Amino acid sequence: MNIGFAGLGKLGLPVALAIESKGHSVVAHDPADGPREMLRTRRMTFREAGADALLQRSRIELLSMEDMVRRSEIIFVSVQTPHEPRFEGTTRLPAETRDFDYTHLSAGVKQLSAAIEAVGRERLVIIISTVLPGTMRRLIKPLLGPHSRLCYNPFFISMGTAIRDFLYPEFVLFGVDEGTAGAAEEFYRTIHDAPFRRTTIEEAEVIKVLYNTFISTKIAFANTAMEICHQIPGADVDVVLGVLRDARERIVSGKYLGAGMGDGGACHPRDNIALSHLAANLGLSFDWFRCVMEQREHQSDWLADLIEAHRGDRDILILGQSFKPESNIVTGSPALLLESILRERHLPVKSWDPHVDTETLPPRGKPLCYFIGTRHPEFRTWPFEVGSVVLDPWRYVEVPAGVELIQIGRRPLLPIKAE
Repeated sequence: MNIGFAGLGKLGLPVALAIESKGHSVVAHDPADGPREMLRTRRMTFREAGADALLQRSRIELLSMEDMVRRSEIIFVSVQTPHEPRFEGTTRLPAETRDFDYTHLSAGVKQLSAAIEAVGRERLVIIISTVLPGTMRRLIKPLLGPHSRLCYNPFFISMGTAIRDFLYPEFVLFGVDEGTAGAAEEFYRTIHDAPFRRTTIEEAEVIKVLYNTFISTKIAFANTAMEICHQIPGADVDVVLGVLRDARERIVSGKYLGAGMGDGGACHPRDNIALSHLAANLGLSFDWFRCVMEQREHQSDWLADLIEAHRGDRDILILGQSFKPESNIVTGSPALLLESILRERHLPVKSWDPHVDTETLPPRGKPLCYFIGTRHPEFRTWPFEVGSVVLDPWRYVEVPAGVELIQIGRRPLLPIKAE
């Protein structure tokens, strides 16, 4: 296939070389001197595993934007979205935070769109730059003309190993809101056989940034373990983390990576609270464990806010008290934490659980504000009264006509006007 690149920087050039190595024809546009010099001298100015050999035999051409568009079927946009140095983590965390700088990306997309319209033929525009959620629809899509079909395809690669990571990915993520992913999937099948995950543009934006910060979370947790072991005679952090890495059923797996209520049970909350006490005694640099419990509590406050926003004048009934489905154990239950927070606010709230309460829930003749506190299977098709509102943090219940369902964490797509 004929592949175009708008931008041949530290991400674009390695990926372009990787694509060319699979037999595709690659042309590019980049106004900077660096890419032109690297293609001329056949020497990389930054370290990238495997790039030098590919560059020696590369036939990539640098063209004007319009010529690049004319000779391409698919166009990858690899334009930087930089941050100021004070937002890059090399200095103390600043008091203010700021979005990425989209000046270069916006200018590049605008120029690319003009070239596509000048050519007058449809082109698949695949943007791989890192952005915050909402940016594509708010800022980038309004810049594209009718002949541009937009996909957001963020990469999950590391600088220095971009070629290897592109050729052997865990998955390929494609954010689309039109029928634009078919040609892209066909192209990627010529590169590898990794899973192709198609999502909305907004979901892809969220996945990209959360993927990165999940890695940061793991590193921070491991470094907290290092501090503990440094303070405990006889404890070796490499042994501790080595054993945890072998826990592939619950820790190094997809288990527990599901959104809903907070952690619960007879072990986890109490362990974090006890470890918070240990962190204070050891003088750890940061109390990770209190932070985890504070997130749990703040999320419960947020759920209480949602209930208040949607209940109207209805009484509140939390369905479920146990800490997990089909259990009667209420120790550490996040549903009961939520109930206690609602009582603090002097709201009319009760809770009921078929696995905990000995009495059957009496029939209610008036509409209620229901909250699904435990994902019991009994609640999936519960006979909710007409006029009720149901808040479901698990997104699994079904409601009859006349009942409003709020699926927490799932919002319908709304058009966003360009700034």
